[in-house]
Amino acid sequence: MADSNPWKRSHYIILAEVIKEELAKKEELQNDKKFELGTSISHITLQRFFESDYDYKTHNDLRFIKTLDKICIFLGFKDLNSFVKTAKDNVINNDSSDSKEVITDIVYRYCEKNFEFFKLFPELKLDIFNDLIFLESPFIERIRNYSSELCDRKLKLFVNNNRSNFEIFDIEIVSEKNDTIVIKTQEFWNLVFVVEGTDEDYIVNELNTQIYFIKNIKNQWKIWDNYNPNSGLLNNVIDKKP
Repeated sequence: MADSNPWKRSHYIILAEVIKEELAKKEELQNDKKFELGTSISHITLQRFFESDYDYKTHNDLRFIKTLDKICIFLGFKDLNSFVKTAKDNVINNDSSDSKEVITDIVYRYCEKNFEFFKLFPELKLDIFNDLIFLESPFIERIRNYSSELCDRKLKLFVNNNRSNFEIFDIEIVSEKNDTIVIKTQEFWNLVFVVEGTDEDYIVNELNTQIYFIKNIKNQWKIWDNYNPNSGLLNNVIDKKP
């Protein structure tokens, strides 16, 4: 029957009979509720329902509401309200799950972009972060400050034989609001920088916990700020070198 497209009148008649038989067995339609709603559904109503052949006025028709009630009971719900609540909860849970996946993906992509950013040294290419960090954020300004110094010193990332690499060990959401999500990560960065045209090199080898503050501004999730206890570490190492 379900393979026929579109359905014919006979299909809706059969479906109406199936629904009637099942509703007669439902615990939700015993006693007073059985007399209130009944157990039968007109095949014409079913046809209009599935073909969306109704208008706004129909939605407020008590008979239409009762039909929906019976269909929801047939589908295994307590009543129409139970179906609506379940549908809303599923939407909220799916949205929440999807948003968390998007947010954590932003952090992973940022780390990848950050590594690519270092590989471009001594050129300062901040636009590589445009789709991940808000341009007006304090985070992008800090990146600009410590990176411009490194580029001025002609540092270049040494990547031969995988000498420079990074890894994210763990990532978790620690705080969540409507427009701000805070993420904590465990990151290992092993970076070897050489001064262009010389044998001088500097090594960053660190495992630390970082905190990312991700905001939703104008329906866009991006990084607003970051707490990294070792931010600017290389600048300090260079400044202290004799």
